[in-house]
Amino acid sequence: MSQISTRDTVLEFLKTLPANATLDEIIEHLVFMAKLEEGLRQSETRDLIPHDAVAARFAR
Repeated sequence: MSQISTRDTVLEFLKTLPANATLDEIIEHLVFMAKLEEGLRQSETRDLIPHDAVAARFAR
């Protein structure tokens, strides 16, 4: 099974946009996609932050 390249993923996303999409909206979505990909990669490699550590960060 071949993996879809980042370029192809972005091109497919661009095809779904309405004609009046702003550059800010496009960039916002691309940043979201990048963060999501990074989170999935971290999850797959078990590079995670324990729940207690996250709770402690937000308790400050």
